[in-house]
This record gives sequence, structure tokens and C-alpha cells, in this order.
Amino acid sequence: MATEVLLPKLGFSMNEGVLAEWLVADGGQAVEGEPLFALESDKSTNEVESPASGTLKILKEPGETYEVGTVLGIIE
Repeated sequence: MATEVLLPKLGFSMNEGVLAEWLVADGGQAVEGEPLFALESDKSTNEVESPASGTLKILKEPGETYEVGTVLGIIE
């Protein structure tokens, strides 16, 4: 079953964030609990862990601003 990779809400007032970079390539193997992408919010840059293990399909490009809850990719 596929797992959606969502832009998380890292702070109480966070509504959007910048997808700084993917740490796993498109088609690469994501490992649950390991860093998957870097997210820039108002005050800091954070590495976000993979919610599941499997093959990553990237849907959103780095360098863009996305709203919290946006599907950034899918792990199958």
C-alpha cells in the first residue's frame, strides 16, 4: 500500500514551508525513520523522517513553497 509523504506542521503557527531538498532520489529507497527531505520553515531548516519504507516517487520539486499537508511524494 502506498504512503503519502506530506509536508508536516513543525510549529504552532506554521502554515507553509519550503521544500529545501530531497535526501533520497526519485526512485530511490526510503527507509522508515531515516531522513527523507529537508524543510525550511520560518525559523529553521529541519530534516523530516520517512513515514514508511519503500520506493520514493517525488511529486513536488525542491525550492518551492508548499502549504502544510501538501503531498510531496509517495512511497510504494
